[in-house]
Amino acid sequence: MASETVGTWPAFGIESLRWSSPDLEYGPRTARSRERGPYESAVPARIADATVTLDSTTMALVAEASAEIARLDGEFLGMATSFASLLLRTEAASSSQIENLTSSPKSIALAELGRRGRANADEIVANVSAMTEALQLADRLDSDAILAMHRVLMREHMPQVAGRWREQPVWIGGSARSPHGADYVAPRAELVPAAMQDLAGFMARDDVPALAQAAITHAQFENIHPFPDGNGRTGRALLHAQLRHARLVRQTIVPVSAGLLADTGRYFEALARYRAGEVASIVVRVCEAVFPALENSRRLIDDVREARARWDDVIRARRGAAAWGLADLVMTRPVVDSRFVAERLGVTPLNAQRAIDRLVEDGVIVQIGRGTRDRVWQAPEIIQAMEDFAERAHHRVF
Repeated sequence: MASETVGTWPAFGIESLRWSSPDLEYGPRTARSRERGPYESAVPARIADATVTLDSTTMALVAEASAEIARLDGEFLGMATSFASLLLRTEAASSSQIENLTSSPKSIALAELGRRGRANADEIVANVSAMTEALQLADRLDSDAILAMHRVLMREHMPQVAGRWREQPVWIGGSARSPHGADYVAPRAELVPAAMQDLAGFMARDDVPALAQAAITHAQFENIHPFPDGNGRTGRALLHAQLRHARLVRQTIVPVSAGLLADTGRYFEALARYRAGEVASIVVRVCEAVFPALENSRRLIDDVREARARWDDVIRARRGAAAWGLADLVMTRPVVDSRFVAERLGVTPLNAQRAIDRLVEDGVIVQIGRGTRDRVWQAPEIIQAMEDFAERAHHRVF
């Protein structure tokens, strides 16, 4: 086992391991022969006490991105409506899309209501829950908190491994049969608990700028790859928890994943450069992602507020009626049913339905489908605003 230091940041080391699997008894002879040989696996660097040294240009970028995040957070402080839940959902969707889990805003919103449909939508809803859990755990960021985030993310889809460090090898690329030929083989499972404790030590430090610390933590986490699945989504949820922990954000969520989404190649390259001991690339990539993410967020919020202003002119209900509360609700939860409306507004099912009927008649929401039982309604303008956000994030169009 070997570890080395490149520059001032510890690089991951490499160790040679032997592969053993029942699958070696099957398949073509040449493949079986190739898959019996040794393979190289990463050895995590220890970073709890490592000195973070960034060049002046990178430090200036960290400061600028941090100031912009704080500015958006301050803007939210003066808003009558909290858009944090809306941005959290867009971030969960963008983070999932980096992992090739895609679904429409309407499908995701339907899944949040418990309307089972496409598996991807259900997994993205689980990511919303994981990010919510991450923010709730922001005041006690340690390895147990990371396990809790993963448990929430994976409890429906992989309950047997949810909230547990992996006990088997994992690798990226190559064949599913063996790690031979993989692009990257993560550290063996026996090294994971100690590596995560070391990472928790780094997270607890207060001598590193918050945004740089979050980016470095994210890169270290992703390269340890402590879980069988869900590492990317858990790692990006952890990034948000760190920003909240450092009080860089208090009111909102910065959809950093939406900024990363336009150039995932550079993001993955930065993660690879990190394990070679090059720490600046991931810090730069995360900071650069902040700026389009903030601009996209402002566009989304403006679109939603413009829709809400138009509704003020068309809703024909007395002030204080449940219809107005419903109009506020669908700004951030654009797909509803009568049960959800009654629960969130604290009204009877009858009054919930009256509020829905009022907004349908006034053109604010429309029914999805033509059924007469178990009906669901959507706010098309809000759904469109969320679709536009996703389109801008994917293509970097502003």
